Amino acid sequence: MAKHKIPTTQAADSAAGQSQSKKAGKRLEADSKGKKLKKSLYEAELERLQLELVKLQDWVKHKGLRVVVIFEGRDAAGKGGAIKRIVECLNPRGCRVVALGKPTDRERTQWYFQRYIKHLPAAGEIVLFDRSWYNRAGVERVMGFCTHAEYTEFIRTCPEFEHMLQRSGSILVKYWFSVSDEEQERRFQARLDNPAKRWKLSPMDLEARARWVDYSKAKDDMFAMTDTTRSPWYVVDADDKRRARLNCLSHLLSLISYEDLTPAPIELPPRQAAISYQRPPMDNQTFVPTVY
Repeated sequence: MAKHKIPTTQAADSAAGQSQSKKAGKRLEADSKGKKLKKSLYEAELERLQLELVKLQDWVKHKGLRVVVIFEGRDAAGKGGAIKRIVECLNPRGCRVVALGKPTDRERTQWYFQRYIKHLPAAGEIVLFDRSWYNRAGVERVMGFCTHAEYTEFIRTCPEFEHMLQRSGSILVKYWFSVSDEEQERRFQARLDNPAKRWKLSPMDLEARARWVDYSKAKDDMFAMTDTTRSPWYVVDADDKRRARLNCLSHLLSLISYEDLTPAPIELPPRQAAISYQRPPMDNQTFVPTVY
């Protein structure tokens, strides 16, 4: 996939950023050896990467770029966690998450891609799809929610649809979060044991696990037809959530060159001086009870 190249005047900044990434990679590699990533190192790297994401968003807005990032993968693979770490420090006016439910009766009669097109970004926006039009190649195919003819038409037209988006100037990035059978089972069980997370485990998720091999074949067929030179799939090893998040954020930052547009330090203006205005009594307002 072609990157948006930065001007030569940014060479020093770009080199510095690459140097930081290499140093971070060495720290992570030294800390690996099959061990769980230390929380202190994870949080430090996450903070650094999130700061770079803020710079990236400023650049996207400044240049009027349109960025689409697709997150696909097994259930409980960590897609939502990675998305959360991307958006939590970004301006929601310029970065939004699209997680569509099942199509309505009206949407079922539309051109398949139509319900997704209306969520694509305008200039200066980043859109993250928590699952996407690839539902047709996965859950719809395996569970029989589409006909063979509908699946065949999708798999034939999807690459051209994506290339059309790219030719129009959109930046398209596709991530597949890969998790092992054993790790998925562990995460499913953790969700069952935690009432606050039980909503994440739907009957469809349980049925999908029962059809693990069918989903594996559907994923392999999907990659064979849609992992193209212009629109490749990037696979994230997601058995270790912390590493998966850092690797995904770092990789996303590496795909779109950007400048640091951090504004100069801002000083707060002095507060308005007192005027002849008497505010109403505080007792006139309804306050939330002080329970804590």
